[in-house]
Amino acid sequence: MRRVDEAVRAVLSDAITQDLKDPRVGFVTVTAVRTSSDLRHARVYVSVLGDEETRAECLAGLRSATGYLQRLVAREVRMKYTPEIVFAYDDSIDRGMRITEILRDAPAPAREDGGDREADA
Repeated sequence: MRRVDEAVRAVLSDAITQDLKDPRVGFVTVTAVRTSSDLRHARVYVSVLGDEETRAECLAGLRSATGYLQRLVAREVRMKYTPEIVFAYDDSIDRGMRITEILRDAPAPAREDGGDREADA
């Protein structure tokens, strides 16, 4: 399944960045593909640079190009079935940035010995 997911991701990533001319589809990165075990469905996770409105427009553009992208996958990747593609926004980058922000703003933990390790050395 991992090889199938990676093959579909590669085809879609190239097609989105090189072939799609929809102005709604801006800077998009295909972060992952999860194909069902029967190969009939594929959830494609994308990361979009921009605000909420830009993301919504980009996802709408990708959804409108689904038929074209499915045909490319059918032509490029040999499988028993061509999966039905569903696009989803990958919020893992947003979550990672939020965690980094929280950690940066958190106070430093107090040391139990009260000493400075560099001064002790």
